[in-house]
Amino acid sequence: MIEHHLDIPTADGLMNSFVVYPDEGGPHPVVLFYMDAPGKREELHTMARRLAAVGYFVVLPNLYYRSSRDFWLTERTEAAMARMFGLMGTLNARTTTVDTQALLDFVDTQPHADASRLGAVGYCMSGPFVVWAAAAFPDRFKSIASIYGANMATDQPDSPHRAVAGLRCESYFACAEIDKWAPPAAVAQLQAGLVAAGMPHRVEWYPGVEHGFAFPLRAGIYNLPAAERHWARLFSLFGRTLRASAPA
Repeated sequence: MIEHHLDIPTADGLMNSFVVYPDEGGPHPVVLFYMDAPGKREELHTMARRLAAVGYFVVLPNLYYRSSRDFWLTERTEAAMARMFGLMGTLNARTTTVDTQALLDFVDTQPHADASRLGAVGYCMSGPFVVWAAAAFPDRFKSIASIYGANMATDQPDSPHRAVAGLRCESYFACAEIDKWAPPAAVAQLQAGLVAAGMPHRVEWYPGVEHGFAFPLRAGIYNLPAAERHWARLFSLFGRTLRASAPA
C-alpha cells in the first residue's frame, strides 16, 4: 500500500493527516476516518490500513491540529485526561464543517481517489462528527458509520439526534451495551430521529462489551468478536454503498 503523512490546508490552519490507499488499481472509493478522543496515533493508522487493504483511499486527520499536532493519550493520568477533555471541548459542528470541507477539497484533487464514492467512519467523540459532516454536505456522502459514538443525544440545537434529519445517505450506528457516553435513553432518541428522517439506517447493540471495544490496544476493553463484527459491518456498508456504485 501507499502511505503519506501530509498537511491538509483548512480555513483554520494545517491539518496533519495520514493517507493510505492500495498501490494498484484505482481510483479508489474514499473513506474519511474521524479519530476518537485519545488522538491520532499508530493504533488508528493500523485500522486505516485495514480499510485501505480492501480497496479504499483512507484519510485520517488529526482533528486537534488547531491546538496540537501530536497529542495522543499515552497514559490515563488525571492531567492527561484533563488535557484530552480540554481538546475535545474545542471541537464542534463548526469545526467539523471546516475540517470536512478541507478533506473534500483534498480528495477531489487526488488521482488515486474517486471522491464521487465517499463515506466516513467515526469512533467515540467522532460519532457526532460523521453525522454533522454528512448533514452539512448531503450531496457528497453515500454512507457513514458511528462506532460507539458519544453524546449522540444532547440538549443542544445541533445534537446528532436532531442533525440526522439532514442525512441523505445510509448510516450505521454500533452501540456498546456498557457505555456511559451513550446510554440506552440517548440511543433511543437517536433512533427516533433516524426513523423520522426516513433514510436507510441500522442501530445495532453489541451486548456485554464496553465503550472502546474495537481498539486493539485498549487493555481490558478490547473484545475480538465484537471488534471483528464491527469490521464486517463496515466492509458490508462501504461495499454496498461505495464499491457497488463504481462507474461502468
